[in-house]
Amino acid sequence: MSTRKAYVAGQFYPADPDKLSGLVTEYLRGVPSSSKAGSDAPAALALMAPHAGYVYSGTVAGTAYSAVKIPETIVLIGPNHTGRGASAAISSVDAWQSPLGKITIDQQLAALIKGASPLFTFDDIAHNSEHSLEVQLPFIQFLNPATSIVPITISTCDIEECTELGTALARAIKDYGKEVLIVISSDMNHYESDRVTREKDQMAIALCLHLDSAALIDLCQKRGISMCGVTPMAIGMIAAKELGAESSVLTGYSTSGEVSHDTEQVVGYAGIMIR
Repeated sequence: MSTRKAYVAGQFYPADPDKLSGLVTEYLRGVPSSSKAGSDAPAALALMAPHAGYVYSGTVAGTAYSAVKIPETIVLIGPNHTGRGASAAISSVDAWQSPLGKITIDQQLAALIKGASPLFTFDDIAHNSEHSLEVQLPFIQFLNPATSIVPITISTCDIEECTELGTALARAIKDYGKEVLIVISSDMNHYESDRVTREKDQMAIALCLHLDSAALIDLCQKRGISMCGVTPMAIGMIAAKELGAESSVLTGYSTSGEVSHDTEQVVGYAGIMIR
């Protein structure tokens, strides 16, 4: 079995399984693991969660994951920070490793997504050393160890490409015929003051809550909002709307300044649930 290793264990989150489970439990505020995971939470079509080091963004990620039921299949979409590999890259290995164990790739759904648009490519170079999707795994595994995933990294693309990728993703999920949650990995504005970051993030979040992908991309470009997962979020919102999404909810928000106490250079973090 070909397996992607955990590149950022011990950096972004603890490498020790017991310490990691304890930390995730704390962030989830008592949401039970295993088969009871999220049983009282509503089914959702998509979820946005941050991907910084857990010390900074884990609390907000916890609010997002606490708000939904985790099904047995998840499509993970996140930005490609390294710039390597294909622009819409689906991981082709059999499984991904985390300190909590291996999580398998759903090969059937991966093939359906690849076949839905020529913009999607099987490529693992884009996933090597990339942290945006990896940091989501412990939350997913803790809540539902039976979940399988389809990891996809996305480089910057325009709204026409986002529309094709989003509609293709929705079409593949419909053809798959089982419950699927789309998890979008994104941080918000980067490395400006806490005041400016909160102002910019509020504008971007408002458009996410309206599920307006075109306006979100336009806003981030025109106002210089460095939301690293703006393209994955646009694709995820388009797919969710194709699947019937009608609303979204902000589950939590913070900036790194709340932990570091540095209010001059912060990163914003938001959790959003789409249903």
